[in-house]
Amino acid sequence: MSAPTHTRPHPAASPGGADSRLPWWAVALPALAFVALFLLILDPSDAGAATGEPALTHLVQRLQEWSAR
Repeated sequence: MSAPTHTRPHPAASPGGADSRLPWWAVALPALAFVALFLLILDPSDAGAATGEPALTHLVQRLQEWSAR
């Protein structure tokens, strides 16, 4: 003879979908790492003989000035 099994009722799902919240550092750290790697890759002082468009050079210089503050 088998015993009846009791199942727990599932809580009602939230209407907005999954309810997950990220801490501030979960967004800030990857963004900071991206900016740091971007500045390392596009450092014009290490370019040597490479020539680029003046607009790109100005953009990189502005980003470096902004990051130095």
